[in-house]
Amino acid sequence: MIVFEKPKSLTDAPLHYCPGCTHGIVHRLVAQAIDELGIEGRTIGIAPVGCSVMAYDYFACDMVEASHGRAPAVATGIKRADPSKIVFTYQGDGDLASIGTAETVHSATRNENITVIFINNAIYGMTGGQMAPTSLPGQVTQTSPYGRDPKLCGYPVKVCEMLAQLEGPEYLERVAVNNVKNIKKAQAAIKKAFENQINNKGFSLVEVISSCPTNWGMTPQEALKWIDDNMIPYYPLGVYKDRSNEEEK
Repeated sequence: MIVFEKPKSLTDAPLHYCPGCTHGIVHRLVAQAIDELGIEGRTIGIAPVGCSVMAYDYFACDMVEASHGRAPAVATGIKRADPSKIVFTYQGDGDLASIGTAETVHSATRNENITVIFINNAIYGMTGGQMAPTSLPGQVTQTSPYGRDPKLCGYPVKVCEMLAQLEGPEYLERVAVNNVKNIKKAQAAIKKAFENQINNKGFSLVEVISSCPTNWGMTPQEALKWIDDNMIPYYPLGVYKDRSNEEEK
């Protein structure tokens, strides 16, 4: 009896991510959802610019590379050109919440029938650890060596809270992947985001609180604890919008 195996929607390519990085966990959860729903043959993923820029090497479905921040616009074009496809974007905080803010907001307010997987690790990972739109107040980064000062740099962008103010989105949930319990909840959220698209419900975004041990200057174990102690209190987990539940009420 097989208890666990690699999802068929992942290739055999070794992941390039740093030790302790939780991108690999999220890749597996996305691939598991694709497998369980039987949609690999009609799924198209949009790779971002950032640490997951080479996501096209890891997912076995068709993939498209988008310019920095433009993944929701590319996804919109593909989905509108062929609505039978299941289209998802996989984006980090620098990609989605900085240069791609406009694409994110407008695809959400139009309720485009796409699925967005948003990785929030509170830092620019690929380019060396600069402050990101999601870096916490007081967080030390390469460009905030004395800690992020909200008076100088403003406050972090809370994507789920921001998008929840729009009428358009179908489903918004924030999850984390720093322990088994949270991973199980993330797995269910990601699958639901794909199911919403299959059922033509519209824009679904799952924000995943993730770790970056290398640029946080921590061991993998310390990074997972830092998520519990610092990130989750500032970015509370939970469902921020779910039209299905609202309609049932």
